[in-house]
Amino acid sequence: MNIFRFAGDMTHLLSIIVLLLKINATKSCAGVSLKTQELYLLVFVTRYLDLLYSYISLYNTFMKLFFICSSGCVIWYIREHKTVSQTYDSAQDTFRVLFLACPCMILALTVNHDFTVTEVLWTFSIYLEAVAILPQLVLLQRTKNVDTLTGNYVFLLGGYRALYLLNWIYRILTEPGYRQWIVWISGTIQTAIYCDFFYYYIKSWRNNERLSLPS
Repeated sequence: MNIFRFAGDMTHLLSIIVLLLKINATKSCAGVSLKTQELYLLVFVTRYLDLLYSYISLYNTFMKLFFICSSGCVIWYIREHKTVSQTYDSAQDTFRVLFLACPCMILALTVNHDFTVTEVLWTFSIYLEAVAILPQLVLLQRTKNVDTLTGNYVFLLGGYRALYLLNWIYRILTEPGYRQWIVWISGTIQTAIYCDFFYYYIKSWRNNERLSLPS
């Protein structure tokens, strides 16, 4: 594992911790998209099926279990917690996730490395992760003013993907024969989706203003 991969993993971990701390401390999920959280849970469950039959390392197992369990925890807060669930704005969080999930599954069935159940589901998770943040970004755009912790969560999530781009570049330069076109293209698209958010996040930070996304 190189420094860029490790930094990406830690940034991803931190993004989820920030989100859980925000929900737990404020007893509010205002500005958080349930749609995106459910898509991420689907991503992790379909990607980490190897937990059932293989072991790589304690680090690898911990990270996979953390991502699955933390996503489930956020969803539980939004759906079931007596106080937090009352702050969820379902009227604004209306992105039709089937428009994301169905094309990703069709693409996974047609463009994959190997036509097996586990490989197709893994490929589906890669495609779906690339677009899973869209309901969250649309929700933030609709709600205009974004609270600091939610903004930090999305920024860290985007930062994790950007660090993974550096990880891939490093591996291309240091590992002869390293090729993962599906992962590279999907990850590049995913990082590009964050670019507009990055611009307004950095702009608000430099001007010491509350983050606000244009319609």
